[in-house]
Amino acid sequence: MPILPTLGHALLLATAAYAVLALAARQQWRRRAATIPPPPAGAPISVLKPLAGSEPRLYENLRSFCLQDHPQFQVLFGLHAASDAALAVVTRLAREFPALDIGIVIDERCHGINLKVANLINLLPHARHDWLLLADSDIDAPPDLLRRATAPLADPGVGVVTCLYGGHPVGGLWSRLGSQFIDDWFAAAVCVGRAFGAHRHSFGATLALRRDVLVASGGFEALSRHVADDWWLGELSRRAGYRTVLSECEVSTDVIEVRFADLAARELRWLRSIRRIEPLGYAFTFICFTTPVAAAGWLLAGGGTAATALALTALAARLMLRFDGRRPPAAQRVGALLVPLRDSLSLLLWALALAGNGVHWRGRPMKIAPSAPRLRS
Repeated sequence: MPILPTLGHALLLATAAYAVLALAARQQWRRRAATIPPPPAGAPISVLKPLAGSEPRLYENLRSFCLQDHPQFQVLFGLHAASDAALAVVTRLAREFPALDIGIVIDERCHGINLKVANLINLLPHARHDWLLLADSDIDAPPDLLRRATAPLADPGVGVVTCLYGGHPVGGLWSRLGSQFIDDWFAAAVCVGRAFGAHRHSFGATLALRRDVLVASGGFEALSRHVADDWWLGELSRRAGYRTVLSECEVSTDVIEVRFADLAARELRWLRSIRRIEPLGYAFTFICFTTPVAAAGWLLAGGGTAATALALTALAARLMLRFDGRRPPAAQRVGALLVPLRDSLSLLLWALALAGNGVHWRGRPMKIAPSAPRLRS
């Protein structure tokens, strides 16, 4: 059998199978999440919010953590300088919610290369409670987040609880494409992995853990020289003997990039971090980018009934990820039209991420550390 047609059919079969699996797993996840009622409130919680600069919806996102349906919680906002533009926002929130336990920590000390982790190190001594929830500044939380995300911590065998997140575009074309990267690739891949028993998830968007787990994992200090601090926090807790739980609660993250260069920098940071963590799995990630892979497979296969059927199956499943009923009909139609561009861009960035360890975080150049953090003996 000729090599190129065989390769073409193999590509088509792989990308079609993945697209169908992604669609089924994502729909199953949403159905399951919708049927689980909020659990009763657990222990008191300290929410740690490391901040760095202003963002288009910073007030709205931070305010969502002040509106949590939980009887006792503290919100700590951390900044590296009093000149940080985020200070005005958190000061406004402190005035708006005088009865809420809000703390503002301004500490210029840096620990290692990861400024977010340095911020967390500075915040931790001010946390009053032993149940901790870490959340990025661009996260919009549902009112029951604290109840849902921390409920598994009542099990002493659970180390880290993490939450899936979807993209919320704030801007034009590039923010829409960035949101699709999160919704159609990242979230779908997590759901597929979970369906097959994967448990190595730890997403910095929202993480919950107990103080004793953090200590057993080496503390935030163990993460201070690493870019993928969220993943390593979960991994170190697993190495310490704890389980990671994926909460059924889903949050939203703002995608604010208005230029291609900014979007590419963010996604290359994610992709190179994934490549460093899971090199073998990353090598086969290209099958997730349905449109160009299906087109290449169809051309290599030389067309024909079988190849066409596989290509159409892959494209239909890929488009149905967009038409999930959660977005307004107009947004779903626009998103569907952008699918070929999004998939092609993802494939290009996947290829670029194969080489080099340099990344940018908030405009700051960094390198992915060649070695893993170690547990302190």
